[in-house]
Amino acid sequence: MQKKDRYHVAVVGATGAVGNEMISILDERKFPVGDLRLLASSRSIGKTLSFKGRDHDVEELKETSFEGVDLALFSAGASRSLQFAPIAVKSGAVVVDNSSAFRTDPDIPLVVPEVNAPALARHHGIIANPNCSTIQMVVALKPIHDVAKIRRIVVTTFQAVSGTGQKAMDELLDQTRSLLSFREVVHKVYPHQIAFNCLPHIDVFLPNGYSKEEMKMVNETRKILEDDSIGVTATTVRVPVFRCHSESVNIQTEKKITAGQARELLAYAEGVCVLDDPANHIYPMAIDAAGKDETFVGRIREDESIENGLNLWIVSDNLRKGAALNAVQIAERLIS
Repeated sequence: MQKKDRYHVAVVGATGAVGNEMISILDERKFPVGDLRLLASSRSIGKTLSFKGRDHDVEELKETSFEGVDLALFSAGASRSLQFAPIAVKSGAVVVDNSSAFRTDPDIPLVVPEVNAPALARHHGIIANPNCSTIQMVVALKPIHDVAKIRRIVVTTFQAVSGTGQKAMDELLDQTRSLLSFREVVHKVYPHQIAFNCLPHIDVFLPNGYSKEEMKMVNETRKILEDDSIGVTATTVRVPVFRCHSESVNIQTEKKITAGQARELLAYAEGVCVLDDPANHIYPMAIDAAGKDETFVGRIREDESIENGLNLWIVSDNLRKGAALNAVQIAERLIS
């Protein structure tokens, strides 16, 4: 990206949960925005969003929307990314895409800046933002992988409803109110009630019995860590939490690493905050991670059932590091 004092930035999907977070983070981190273009579907025409204390009109996403744009942050779903990201690139913009549209494309870098920033040099106009649950896991595992080489990962996620979007958050709130008021519970976003429940079902199920979300974690982890030999298996679960994903992660390494050594490594790792004193009730929790930028790691302990095994508990804000923050950090690396 050409070096400038200010950049013309477009946010695609600006009215969604992640789009709103992107706008907020651009402001918080003082990204050098010269002009901000907020794009969404025709349903959002007439809405305004605030940036740097000033209201900005939301415009309809069209093929002509990217004229003069330097950087386009996409969070409007895979179908819109597939349609409009190439148009944005042709108009001269660099695209950071938060959907699943380009993540498995071998020619498009899939980037978590703390983990594989050098991959940015290989971009040809589009950079993929990984899945939220994958991002926080690889941020925590990369320092360990560099020292001890991870051979196998077993992960179970506990994912907040905000990962589905604002309608899911509204549904959880409505269902909770209904249950506490002894009224009938209505579900539309999920196939079952989510309030006071756990759904082992995120995205569609595939012929191999895994969900698409689970296979995203498998394939994206290998691509980001640039190691197809790592065995990865995942179970992804939707839980009645509004914000922040939690993960129980079990790894087996080639070289022995103790819990103490892992704790020390992670204490100095970029983007990681270790909270690991369970005797004093200190461990990562969703309610504490909400609104924070770090990936929090705790309950670090050796797996006594296998050789060279470790267990970790990883929590991060899925709307920030899991989506919007990671995209803005990519943009920051591009202009630095």
